[in-house]
Parts: sequence; C-alpha cells; structure tokens
Amino acid sequence: MKSEDFTKYERARILGARALQIAMNAPLLIKISQEDLERIKFDSLKIAEIELESDILPISIKKPFPQKKEEKLRRPKGPQISEKKIEEKEVEEEEDITKEGEIMELATPEDEVEEEVAKEDEAE
Repeated sequence: MKSEDFTKYERARILGARALQIAMNAPLLIKISQEDLERIKFDSLKIAEIELESDILPISIKKPFPQKKEEKLRRPKGPQISEKKIEEKEVEEEEDITKEGEIMELATPEDEVEEEVAKEDEAE
C-alpha cells in the first residue's frame, strides 16, 4: 500500500510504531547520509516519515469490510396490538403510578424545628 492510501489515524499509528523502533536502535531500512541525519537532528519520527514516504516499510493494515446480507428484511411475527389497547394500557399504568406514588409536601420551618428538638431530646 502506498502512504497516500492510509487514513491519518493509520499513518499516525505506523509512524509512531516505527519511530519507537528507531528510537530503540532498530536498523534503518533506508540509506540516509550522515549530513541528512544531522540536518533532521537524528529525529526518529522524521526518519520514520522518510521511510514511510519511500514505501519501504513492511507494515500493512488490515481493513475488514462488513459482509453484505442478501436476504430481505421481514416483519416480526407476533400478536398485533391495536392503538386503542395501547392507550388503555398507558392509562392503567398512569393510574397505578398515581395510586402507589408518594405525594411530596414542602417542608415548613416548623417541621424542621420539631425534628431538631426531637434529636436533642434523644441525645440527652
């Protein structure tokens, strides 16, 4: 594969992996003159980029494609529920919730004073 065929993410991954190898004293795959190495300041990332651009890296990327299905989509078979029944169930559920639900009241300052007095009495 040519370096233009890679996405920017694949390119970054390849360059990073190869730069790490070069930084750990792996042999270079391309001949670079000493003065060129000095000009790029022996930067392993630049060396990896030069190797990638020259299409010499033996690194490949596997890109699996999703498999196509040729069968037609079918509707699931099951009991058909009318909209009227759905609405009736929703009304029943709402009634159950309101019957079982707890009604929250706002706390008044008098209630808070009573709770503090009760706690003080327990502490004594």
